[in-house]
Amino acid sequence: MERVVYQQMAELDDRHWWYRARRRIIADLIRREVRPPADAQILELGCGTGHNLAMLSGFGHVEGLELDEEARSLSEKRLGRKIMSSPLPELGEVPDHHYDLICALDVIEHIEDDHAALESISKKLKPGGKFVMTVPAHQWMWSAHDVVNHHKRRYSKSRLRTLIERSPMKLERAGYFNSLLFPLAVAERAASKLRGKSDADVKLPPAPLNATLERVFAAERYLIGRLPLPPGLSLFAVAAAR
Repeated sequence: MERVVYQQMAELDDRHWWYRARRRIIADLIRREVRPPADAQILELGCGTGHNLAMLSGFGHVEGLELDEEARSLSEKRLGRKIMSSPLPELGEVPDHHYDLICALDVIEHIEDDHAALESISKKLKPGGKFVMTVPAHQWMWSAHDVVNHHKRRYSKSRLRTLIERSPMKLERAGYFNSLLFPLAVAERAASKLRGKSDADVKLPPAPLNATLERVFAAERYLIGRLPLPPGLSLFAVAAAR
């Protein structure tokens, strides 16, 4: 990703509605769909500035992996121990058959060979271990945001399902999220294109709006994994090692 993306992440990841609500949604998804053991070994791939590590620590012993040096340094300060730096799909530092849960939260879209990435991830899970991933949805939503984040693609639901079904893992659940705000996002994206304005920058909305957006987005935690949501900005999947 561009340096500005990591800078914005470091500045906003504890305050911005999107980060805060997504953590709550993912925590509920793990609690219901993964149900890791109390002493779970957990790895977050592409942990960025470490903003998910405290949430994941509520489920067990967490390790992280991040390639960017500055983001990795901040993650190490937050976690209090070393963060690995091996790239996907090699994952040379990551032990085989070690983890009960591996998360790749908006990571796989950055990897050129996503099939090789999932094959490598499957080798790092214990038998029956779970993999949770999120990715941006809808190639037609491609924008400056994808460019500065160095995305290789956005996913359709069918493409995501096919990716996992062709991997060594077994797909357990997949679907959309960030659906309630999707119509607003589409309208905003269209308006930005008409104005010729880039929407790459992430800014903190005024406090009342930030709080409202967080409440609306976070409300999906009661639905995700229970009911199929309509198309949204993102997709999630839960898979298990065979």
